[in-house]
Amino acid sequence: MHIPDGFLPPSVSIIGYAVTGGATWYSLRQINKDKNPQENIPKASLLTAAFFVASLIHIPLGFSSIHLVLNGLVGVVLGYYALTAITIGLFFQAVMFQHGGLSTLGVNAAMMGIPALLAYHLFKLGKSQESRFNFRTKLFAFFAGAGALATSAAIFTVVTITTITPDLNAETEQKAIFVALGGYAIQAVIEGIFTVMLVSFLERVKPEILSNN
Repeated sequence: MHIPDGFLPPSVSIIGYAVTGGATWYSLRQINKDKNPQENIPKASLLTAAFFVASLIHIPLGFSSIHLVLNGLVGVVLGYYALTAITIGLFFQAVMFQHGGLSTLGVNAAMMGIPALLAYHLFKLGKSQESRFNFRTKLFAFFAGAGALATSAAIFTVVTITTITPDLNAETEQKAIFVALGGYAIQAVIEGIFTVMLVSFLERVKPEILSNN
């Protein structure tokens, strides 16, 4: 799902940076409304590291494999810190492993970070006020985790298909993108289940980690 350098026209890359910049500005404004904005920095750092290494965890899928993204989980746990955490993680992925690119960093950050913010609001909407992690909360946690990945995959598909450069075989690229989309559908279910498991665990042993919700 990481779009590499050279795949998008410069105009799209610039728009990506503008969208990410605006979303980051809004997120930081919301963070500054907290009584102690610095309190969640250690938690954000931990989730940034988890997001960073997630791309190195490959799950076999037939003759291919998929890797975890976890943007929904990052959104559920971090709230408005999620976009900044994802942007930093993507930067280091691009610099250290050439996973993605610097020219496309804005597009990739918007593609994964904005769905993370949507996942946060979805989970917050469905989170039970009861002390016990009930079925309703689990259901919303699943859709937050799966929905964020599915939304990112949909944005990836639209952006890549509509901006295929003339030097590439459009038909071949479109087939590859649609095949990847099928893999992302399976991955969305996996990430939804993983989000339910981890958030359920945190609710039992460290509920204050989800205090931003």
